[in-house]
Amino acid sequence: MSIGKKERILSAAQEIFARCGYAGTTMKMVAEQAGVASGLVFHYFESKENLFMVAGSELIDTMITELRAKTNECTSGYDALGMFIEAYLDFTVENEKTFPTVIRCSPFSDDNPDLDREKIGAKFKELIDMIEEFLRRGIEDGSLEDLPISQTAFMLYGSIVGAVRTRFLTPFKVPGLYEEARRFILRSVCTQSF
Repeated sequence: MSIGKKERILSAAQEIFARCGYAGTTMKMVAEQAGVASGLVFHYFESKENLFMVAGSELIDTMITELRAKTNECTSGYDALGMFIEAYLDFTVENEKTFPTVIRCSPFSDDNPDLDREKIGAKFKELIDMIEEFLRRGIEDGSLEDLPISQTAFMLYGSIVGAVRTRFLTPFKVPGLYEEARRFILRSVCTQSF
């Protein structure tokens, strides 16, 4: 089954935003990559900013669905947090051509400071809320230290984002960075007895 024009436009936009950033991407570039007329891009998405937001949001929604599926069966907060980190980092590798769009539209980025930071922030907060959920569960089941949940969730997410940004946006090639990021985060919150 072939994908529709709107889906082709969105896929093309994710790849081009990932490669060129917001400022370096034009609607014409997206149309050419998708194999459609420029007017059709505007018809479906109205503006470059809207296309950028939809492209990033769609990737985050896909990621959240995968993260939920992979963490659903975890029996402890520690296991769920570990699986979340592993699945998040794996998602970035599996979607290497498009994932930088998420980095660029993140509220933790200044790639486009005029973006609606509240709207995109709410989307990213869903990921942080998942971490908070796993922290709560881990504190209750004794697998994680009794730490301030909100602050710790932001610190853990910041560590994940730092590893991802290092891999995608810097010239540093750090062998085993993702696995060590996962171990580091888990060591920082797990109880001694777990």
